[in-house]
Amino acid sequence: MALAGCAASSLQQQHPAPASPSAIAGSAAEQSSARPSAGPRTIMVELATSMLGQPYRFGGAAPGGFDCSGLVAYAANGAGVRVPRTAHEQLHAGTPVARSDLKAGDLVFMHLAHKELHVGIALGGERFIHAPSAGGHVRIDSLATPPYSSSFLSARRIIAVQ
Repeated sequence: MALAGCAASSLQQQHPAPASPSAIAGSAAEQSSARPSAGPRTIMVELATSMLGQPYRFGGAAPGGFDCSGLVAYAANGAGVRVPRTAHEQLHAGTPVARSDLKAGDLVFMHLAHKELHVGIALGGERFIHAPSAGGHVRIDSLATPPYSSSFLSARRIIAVQ
């Protein structure tokens, strides 16, 4: 059931072809080399937001398609932070953090009606980025709006605040 945390089944919508992984990796490398002082939190958030619009894909963890925990693993790994692959395992990574103390790069977990467990990356304030479900795409939403406002479960800090 842990794998069901980031999976739902339905027909996928057609989306424009994603940029090639080398083009995406090149742009991420250029961003990080252009700002050598960027810390892992900033890099993680930039990598995740560079994937906006990518389609949801069950088991996906790379440009071309992501499930929720795959997006987290991709962005964290790109920032040099190792996290487990599944949402269930990620729920136990790092240290707990209060919702009122969320920082960009923290992981936010929720229990949605159609998922056992869902994870996203906090962007600051109530905003977070995630790969919501089959037929969807990587997008930014708010923890203050339904269905996320009533489904918040917990948050974890995987990168220390400096």
